Amino acid sequence: MSTDHQRYSTENQSAAIRKYAEERGIEIVRTYADHGKSGLSLAGRSGLKSLIDDVRAGRADFDLILVYDVSRWGRFQDADESAFYEYQCRKAGIQVEYCIDGFENDGSPVATIVKGVKRALAGEGSRLLSVRVFAGQGRLIELGFRQGGPAGFGLRRHLLDGAGNRKAPLARGEHKSLQTDRVILVPGPPEEVDAVRWIYRSFVEEGRSENEIAALLNAQGIRTDLGRPWTRGTVHQILINEKYVGDNVWNRVSCKLQGARVRNRPDMWIRRDGAFEPLVDHMLFEAAQIIIRERSRRLTDEEMLEVLRTILANRGYLSGLVIDEVDGAPSSSAYRSRFGSLLRAYQLVGFSPDRDYRYVEVNRALRRLHPEIVAQAMAGIRHVGGAVEQDPATDLLTVNGEFTVSIVLARCQETLSGTVRWHIRLDTGLAPDITVAVRMAPGNASIRDYYLLPRRDATLDRLRIGETNDLLLEAFRFDTLDALADLARRVSIMEAA
Repeated sequence: MSTDHQRYSTENQSAAIRKYAEERGIEIVRTYADHGKSGLSLAGRSGLKSLIDDVRAGRADFDLILVYDVSRWGRFQDADESAFYEYQCRKAGIQVEYCIDGFENDGSPVATIVKGVKRALAGEGSRLLSVRVFAGQGRLIELGFRQGGPAGFGLRRHLLDGAGNRKAPLARGEHKSLQTDRVILVPGPPEEVDAVRWIYRSFVEEGRSENEIAALLNAQGIRTDLGRPWTRGTVHQILINEKYVGDNVWNRVSCKLQGARVRNRPDMWIRRDGAFEPLVDHMLFEAAQIIIRERSRRLTDEEMLEVLRTILANRGYLSGLVIDEVDGAPSSSAYRSRFGSLLRAYQLVGFSPDRDYRYVEVNRALRRLHPEIVAQAMAGIRHVGGAVEQDPATDLLTVNGEFTVSIVLARCQETLSGTVRWHIRLDTGLAPDITVAVRMAPGNASIRDYYLLPRRDATLDRLRIGETNDLLLEAFRFDTLDALADLARRVSIMEAA
């Protein structure tokens, strides 16, 4: 189930299955459940994966599987996927029965037709829900509210109640708690606002390049919103983002029904101009855009491709970030505009991105994510009354002055056989009391789960784990960081006489 507020909550399903079993004299020996997980794919559904693995490996100590209804296999867009999992169970000699669907799953033509229709309806239900959610999010954008993502350097997120009254600022990693609350962008600390305005003036009025601006910012000790040094790319992103003139733009990139990320055409973007208080004058912003466009407009298609060939020869691979970091070169957005997509431009210079290069970008993304996870962990500890300090040099956390915590991110790697695995680095040099291993989901765009690993063997510097592991290891697995906060919780006790 994906939310608690629906008839498909695991408690309701469990009650219906128990009643079904009692009426038929069936003994329930094991339960497989996925709490708060989307049924659009198998990713993140450890319960269903464990069930299928037990069946395939012959570990099943049962001969019947009770399922609430046909849609519980998943609301897959390809209805054959849920049929495939049921087929694997039957192939292993294990029968499947549906508790509330009102038909006998006996392999008859009627049962086959009913299941096919229900599988298709389950997938269509998810598609229709996606359409409604997208329309609702688009409407909120048009009303001037922020939809997801960090605020960025110079800006902060602020919470509004249902009546539009300001409630409180949102720190990085914090989320609204009420469905009726809304989020807007507001100017951040004055020093960051001044830095944003200086970036635009330096670029437009003084003719400095992004690289020169980045070097000057770093020389002044100013860091990005992620606490990192400035680069050409990070300066360029500030110069092209319309949120700095107060415009709310959404749907530049979409990823629907857990499919591939798609970069949308400008006519598909949803926008509300003047939604937020601007940091930069509109004329100054437009002047920056003209300079950026003219920088590539002066080049012919072949000249732009020649620049790309030079970058490829020097770096050995291409990506949007790599292109944006090269001083004097057209931006990655210019290549998208001129050739329709970056992939098309890559093809024209003979470059085909593959797994050997993608991991570089994944590692960059994980480096950007790490400070957010650390901040989230610290906020959770403080929320329960604990005290936490961060070593700025090592990011090691000291909790309540009692134990230390190191947070590491484990990239999901796919093997040639199609299975996935994770390599967790245990920092033996820092010797933390607990290592929080953040296991990324396949695709490395979201977090799968967390392992809170105590220091057991100081000589072990790397741990390799798979989708399923032994019980001793799984005892340390958690779906959220709440378990770390619980370790830091201060509990009042009565004084002993």
